[in-house]
Amino acid sequence: MTESMRPDETPAPHYSGLTALFINCTLKRSPEVSNTQGIIDLSARLMRAQGVSVETIRAIDHDIATGVYPDMTEHGWATDAWPGLFPKVQAADILVLAGPIWLGDNGSVTRQIVERLYAHSGEFNDKGQYIYYGKVGGAIITGNEDGVKHCTSNLLYSLQHIGYTIPPGADSGWIGEIGPGPSYLDPDSGGPENEFTNRNTTFMSWNLMHLAAMLKAAGGIPAYGNLRQNWDSGERFGFTANPEYR
Repeated sequence: MTESMRPDETPAPHYSGLTALFINCTLKRSPEVSNTQGIIDLSARLMRAQGVSVETIRAIDHDIATGVYPDMTEHGWATDAWPGLFPKVQAADILVLAGPIWLGDNGSVTRQIVERLYAHSGEFNDKGQYIYYGKVGGAIITGNEDGVKHCTSNLLYSLQHIGYTIPPGADSGWIGEIGPGPSYLDPDSGGPENEFTNRNTTFMSWNLMHLAAMLKAAGGIPAYGNLRQNWDSGERFGFTANPEYR
């Protein structure tokens, strides 16, 4: 961009070839209105306009078992839809976890999905890295009580801990006026017109696309210094013990 060029004249990047998956962790089954879906739709529409292939899963519509193993039918559950859904997670360059606030924290379905993601955190990609390396993550939170930053910080920490890369400004949310009141999509809530939410959703969407494209072009995270099998075999990647503790 030249000095004389205004920011609005900068051509928008096109990100065809990227895939994004939004997991809506609302407690409401379809076709009940999900306020969380309202913000998901803002981000998904922006991504699709840039050529990203986008899919949304409403987790509660699927018979997902609770637990921390890849297939809970091997651990006493009669059925488990997660093994059929996980390939969508594995194929996505971008994963956004979205859900409601209840009692100041993430809802039960959100926690369930984090646990099921964690179930695969010991698996490896083609480079021998943990399976989520090279993917980016974000978070969306809705509600009408305080806790957006608390909830998103929990989700973004969880995602990076299992291997996702988190870009700047990787979260968005809406809570409205604190206390009982209208939800995001209710008439006269002010949610869809909220400048703060719309700005953060836009910045989050672009930053997720930018970083996902950068990682994809670079072939992911370099496979040095982060290979579990090599560490277990004795490779220390330059690490030396602190001599003061010998």
